[in-house]
Amino acid sequence: MRSVVIRDLGRLGYAGALQVQHEIAEELKQGRGQDHLLFVEHPHVITIGRNGHEDNVLRTLDELDEQGIELHETDRGGDVTYHGPGQIVGYPVMDLRNWKRDVGAYVRGIEQVIIDTLKEFGISARRIPGLAGVWTGEGESAAKIAAIGVHLSRWVSTHGWALNVATDLRYFGYIVPCGLSLPDGRIRPVTSMERLGVRVGMDEVKAALARHFMRVFEFYGEQ
Repeated sequence: MRSVVIRDLGRLGYAGALQVQHEIAEELKQGRGQDHLLFVEHPHVITIGRNGHEDNVLRTLDELDEQGIELHETDRGGDVTYHGPGQIVGYPVMDLRNWKRDVGAYVRGIEQVIIDTLKEFGISARRIPGLAGVWTGEGESAAKIAAIGVHLSRWVSTHGWALNVATDLRYFGYIVPCGLSLPDGRIRPVTSMERLGVRVGMDEVKAALARHFMRVFEFYGEQ
């Protein structure tokens, strides 16, 4: 088993968290440093992934600025998403050459971490084939509770997941989350642990996420 450093960055802007990831990733690419799992809670920010479409941002830059929402283009996979208070963002910065050189297996591993964590709190969650992320509910009522977008460079990962714990879901109204719509044109809904009736502290959820992350990716932890 391998070691991983689990580090909570607290409340930190998107650019600052990205800089921390890049510093760790560069060390790993050079054969130095350690794998990390970073937790962070971002101030209000909308990010557009490398496959994203600006049309999925439903407000102008001026309107976003009036609401105190930053907008960042980024190199992760996926389309448009929102980060903000009440959401646990997890950034695994790890060398997949020491686990599996398989992007699909890596994304499925992250999904499993979140599914198993939610199960601990009495929430039944699942995958939807062909759609990255974690979902609750069935059919057209299925709602995304966690978004996933990753980036790999020389098999070193950055970016990761965003789990809605007590997120103010109204902010998702400024975007088409992950660019996903239903056949009738309605935007696919999002949800949170709180919306599903589970009120729990952020630290308790982080502890469960860390535990399942270490199990799925075969780590032992270091604080």
